[in-house]
Amino acid sequence: MPDLIDVKKLAREQKQKKFLQTTGLYIFLILGALTMLAPFLWMISTSLKLPGEVFSYQKPWWYDWVPTSFRWQNYIKAFKVVPFAKFYFNSIFVAVLTTFGQVATSALSAYAFARLRFPGRDKLFFAYLATMMIPGAVTMIPVFILLQQLGWIDTYKAVILPPIFIAYGTFMLRQFFLTLPKDLEDAAKIDGCSYFGIFWRILLPLSKPALATLTTFTFMGNWMSFMWPLIVLNSHEKFTLPVGLAYFQSLHQTDWTLLMAGSLMMIFPILILFIFNQRYFVEGIKLSGIKG
Repeated sequence: MPDLIDVKKLAREQKQKKFLQTTGLYIFLILGALTMLAPFLWMISTSLKLPGEVFSYQKPWWYDWVPTSFRWQNYIKAFKVVPFAKFYFNSIFVAVLTTFGQVATSALSAYAFARLRFPGRDKLFFAYLATMMIPGAVTMIPVFILLQQLGWIDTYKAVILPPIFIAYGTFMLRQFFLTLPKDLEDAAKIDGCSYFGIFWRILLPLSKPALATLTTFTFMGNWMSFMWPLIVLNSHEKFTLPVGLAYFQSLHQTDWTLLMAGSLMMIFPILILFIFNQRYFVEGIKLSGIKG
């Protein structure tokens, strides 16, 4: 009987210990989530304030987080102060075309490096992969000079075409293509399917998680790109959103309310893309973690 009591007591203690550990983990994760959400919440609060209410040092601490009057007019005013709609269209146009080009070229080159056999394939792949070690600042000036000689400065081609070929996307998709069974490819060859047919009808449909992950990453990078459009674009009507948001900043004053309103509207396309690609994106992260 005493042994039975000791076993029950030990089981109760282990259950309490597990409960405390789980509670502590949840508290830690909640605090981490609040830390990540704090800048976003401050952005929302600032976008709904008057310009004079942003920094009020004589008010309570909670005053910085809760606006006294919700001014939804700031979002409409952002479109009136600067050509925000034009900047939005330019960003969508540039980001969509650049992302499509990056995913298309990465998929084709990854298929060649993963499935086709030709002399020097591995050496060429490692040479292509070595370009990832070169900082973008090193190639920025030579690419700019080349575009200037081609007469492409201050055109959409200068923003879209240079970033289309990326080694990261090729490496990522190649590693995923290598995990796919070759039996399907051999069966397609027996049925008379061409190399491009195998790529289009077999590999791409099986690679939706990897393609969704690459699309999400590349779209975010192109949508948030600031330095390259700032360098190659001179006309204000061709500016993208990251460059156009600088209109709300000046040497002596920054309109934080309109800047935060514009920044929030800039986030919407990324959220929409992630919502649509979430299932494939999470699956792609799992597969990349399991299969290397």
